[in-house]
Amino acid sequence: MREHRATRLREFHHLRYLPRPIPDQVREEDRKITARDGHELTIRIYTPVKAPADGSPLIVMYHEGGWSSGDLSDEEVNCRLFSRDLGAVCVNIEYRLAPEFAFPTGINDCWDALQWVAENYSNLGADPSRGFIIGGGSAGGNIAAVLAHLARDNQLLPPLTGQYLCVPAIMCLLPPEAIPEEYRAEYLSHPSVTPSKDPVSGPNAKDGGAGLQTILKPDMESPLFVPFHYGRIGQGHKGLPPAYFQVAGLDLIRDEGLIYERVLREEAGVKTKLDIYPGLPHYFWTNFPRLEKSKQFVEDTVKGVQWLLEQK
Repeated sequence: MREHRATRLREFHHLRYLPRPIPDQVREEDRKITARDGHELTIRIYTPVKAPADGSPLIVMYHEGGWSSGDLSDEEVNCRLFSRDLGAVCVNIEYRLAPEFAFPTGINDCWDALQWVAENYSNLGADPSRGFIIGGGSAGGNIAAVLAHLARDNQLLPPLTGQYLCVPAIMCLLPPEAIPEEYRAEYLSHPSVTPSKDPVSGPNAKDGGAGLQTILKPDMESPLFVPFHYGRIGQGHKGLPPAYFQVAGLDLIRDEGLIYERVLREEAGVKTKLDIYPGLPHYFWTNFPRLEKSKQFVEDTVKGVQWLLEQK
């Protein structure tokens, strides 16, 4: 599965927006940082060549890939965009993957990396008073949602000011009977309720996600894997930074994002912004980059993260 995904993405890589470095506008540098167990993690830092006079916001990105595939190349386009168009210092995080590294290794890596960034932002040339955002797509959106709660509960300083949640896995394909009853009527995109027509992620969910769980071996009761579970402990979802959501209409995790956006907005009092792409599958912009909607998606992404920066 990992190699199949990589082959498909390589096939369309040249069609993506900003598929190569833009050294006249954005500097890129790889560094090594140390996780809690001594393992070295690679991070890639994107810095605008011409920094804004009032300082560069700080954005930390986590890649997709179902917690079991993917690498720094998956978020390189967003990092270049945010650095070039928003003047941000972006930090792209590589974390250890399943099945070689079982849960919670990956999320621990991501939290360790976020703490490192928070402690070293001045050396990176960033000014988090201009904004401090975390984000990612799919599994990366899941990670960002988890880290937003960890940052709140552990009083991370400087504090986060925004979270970018792109087609996020929030319930992680929990069966409908496992989520609170008041949300089940909205949980229609789950493959056990509506057979998936998503050509991207649908084939991997014919078993309701059991195959993915076999690979990941996660704790489905832990909020460190299923961030929706934070709603039943402690402060719930209150006190989180503003959130920008992107949701694809044909995506089998569509309703995970839609329900979570409503819960944050209506129940937790969190500011949100939501863009929906009707009739389109999971990660359509990388799998079908020629679509006009894929171009619109790129534009929306920059506008959405700009909105987050304006909420600080």
